[in-house]
Amino acid sequence: MQIEIDTIDHKLLALLQKDATLSVDAISDAVALSRNACWRRIKALEAAGIIKARVAILDASKVGCPLTVLVLIRTDHHSDAWRRDFSAVVAALPEITQAFRMTGDLDYVLKVQLADVAAYDQFYKRLTSRISVSDISASFVMEDIKDTTALPI
Repeated sequence: MQIEIDTIDHKLLALLQKDATLSVDAISDAVALSRNACWRRIKALEAAGIIKARVAILDASKVGCPLTVLVLIRTDHHSDAWRRDFSAVVAALPEITQAFRMTGDLDYVLKVQLADVAAYDQFYKRLTSRISVSDISASFVMEDIKDTTALPI
């Protein structure tokens, strides 16, 4: 289902990106729509896949995984079969919170959340025992300057 996003939809999405726990009444008041019209728009945005999920964003340090690691991967394998295998490995490792196939010098970048450097070493061993890569390196995040899930709409 494809829908055209208008100004009111932009306002709804901006509100939900900031706080998905807002009641339909609060959202409808903020965008000057009736409760039912607001609810129908939100449901249409969900049905169209524009709103993919409503989730709780956790504080990584308070749940035991304060270390953010960017894992940089180069591979000599570019077949469909290798990409499927790599995707399966990525899906099976819950420490990987984001994975990107890249242009340029790197083939893949993984964002990984871990408890500490020792946990990274264990993660590294599990990853490299499951999939062949030609080069892997990691950068440990020293300071989280900006971390948002909100898109600039």
